[in-house]
Amino acid sequence: MTHFLENYLPNVYLIPDEFIEATKQTLYMSFWTALIGGAIGLGFGIVLVVTRPQGLLENRLLYEVLDKVINVVRSIPFIILLSLLALTTRFLVGTTIGAKAALVPLIFGVVPFFARQVENALLEVDPGVIEAAESMGTSPLGIVFRVYLIEGLPGIIRVSALTIINVIGLTAMAGAVGAGGLGNLAISRGYNRFQTDVTIVATLLILILVFLSQWISNLLIKKISH
Repeated sequence: MTHFLENYLPNVYLIPDEFIEATKQTLYMSFWTALIGGAIGLGFGIVLVVTRPQGLLENRLLYEVLDKVINVVRSIPFIILLSLLALTTRFLVGTTIGAKAALVPLIFGVVPFFARQVENALLEVDPGVIEAAESMGTSPLGIVFRVYLIEGLPGIIRVSALTIINVIGLTAMAGAVGAGGLGNLAISRGYNRFQTDVTIVATLLILILVFLSQWISNLLIKKISH
């Protein structure tokens, strides 16, 4: 194995510690972004569903405002969002460089994306089940937790996996501007120093993370379906 690395991946062979640290940074950014952004996005997704026209708690003004804000933020390219939120990031964490600083724009970027995905997943819930719950006198809050979130759980898991894959891609993009992680390693060493083997291995590690997240989500969906 050592002989293979020395001959075919010479630059990778020299910096194993940097790959370990970059992988940890990518996992750190992905985990906290998914956790915090996922919780906020889930809340906004639920609000979109219940306040939409003919929703449980119809509120056209709130729905229209939230809908438009989500559309606007989703339309901003992430690399530009990094720049726009630089002052906010510095105010919240004291710096704009590093994995911790990257969490601010990552969360801002993933919340509208996940909120829209959750909205679509919950809209797939059978309206007949919701009407049955309403006829039995279930409160709107009860319908959200006992009907929407339970019946729509497979869909939520599916869109969560899609969102996590998106987050991993965003961490790589954030790495290009000093956030650390595998994306930063691929750019700073692989691209800038013409170390192609570093770029290839960093890309393979990112792909492994993507495949793992998809595999875990598929297992969860199968378990719930049975």
